[in-house]
Amino acid sequence: MAVITIVGAGMMGSALAFPASENGNDVRLVGTPLDREIIDTCLKTGRHPKFEKDFLPGVQYFQIEELSSALCGADLVIGGVSSFGVEWFGDFVLPKIEDSIPVLSVTKGLWDTEEGELLSYPDIWKKKTEAMGKKLSINAIGGPCTSYELVAHDQTEVAFCGEDMTVLRRLKKWMETDYYHISLSTDVLGIESAVALKNGYALGIALTIGLNQKEFGIESPLHYNSQAAVFGQAFKEMYKLLELQGAWSLENIAVGTGDLYVTVYGGRTRLVGILLGRGMNIDEAKEALSGVTLESLVVAKRVARAIRIKASKGKANLADFPLLIHVDEIISEGKAVSIPWNSFTFEK
Repeated sequence: MAVITIVGAGMMGSALAFPASENGNDVRLVGTPLDREIIDTCLKTGRHPKFEKDFLPGVQYFQIEELSSALCGADLVIGGVSSFGVEWFGDFVLPKIEDSIPVLSVTKGLWDTEEGELLSYPDIWKKKTEAMGKKLSINAIGGPCTSYELVAHDQTEVAFCGEDMTVLRRLKKWMETDYYHISLSTDVLGIESAVALKNGYALGIALTIGLNQKEFGIESPLHYNSQAAVFGQAFKEMYKLLELQGAWSLENIAVGTGDLYVTVYGGRTRLVGILLGRGMNIDEAKEALSGVTLESLVVAKRVARAIRIKASKGKANLADFPLLIHVDEIISEGKAVSIPWNSFTFEK
């Protein structure tokens, strides 16, 4: 049906090769400069080193030096980089893509400005490409989806967002399968904000798991009251943040809350939150998880920084975001975990 080039051979970018290829498309997986060993393994075995299932026969693998060949004749380019690769993707990959080829990004995150604004990655890339004289259609994926469960064909529902519904419908046709279900939205800022905001909040919820392990033992049963309490506070703060973004809608908060749920129970953010709750400081937790990409830390710091600027201008109230501010204090200032429970309560 289509030629789909995925740039970024991390777990999520590579996982998308499964619905893409199973839907009858010609799939090309390109590694970034950091993915050289992954591509070498794929060339030798036909399997990503972190997956337990082979790629379909016919999926092709390319090192970054072969990017031009991988882009030749492509109908869609999927950006599979982490938030740490946003600038690289914008500077190195986007200029090489023809304007007629839509881009679909899996990268979740927000970028803060000196004025306290929070920008989506598609918006940043759009401004960058327009400055180059290009007119790319830049779209993104949001919603609850872990890479290994997508590979396992667990039933998954996500949202594709972009400015042109016609383009989005074409992307859905190429990517949707009987286990990968796709909603469509032209509210790019809303979807992208919702799925980015959940990162820091998932870390906050995971703190309670570590705190209970610290008190009752690592092998003790899970305690859900504390997790639920922080989950509820996270929902309230995500709601308020979406309002500040001018991006509140039932659909956006549903996508963000679903993503929050899956990140608490199946994401890398859970690991760092547990270690912090057990008593490690942020540097010790990072060292213990060396080699694990922790995008939640970046997003939480950016959002907290933006909210503080907004508050200084009278555009936000820090008292509305006690969980976010505490998470930022833990990761930015090295403070010990001390969840501000009483600030979560209300009278109405």
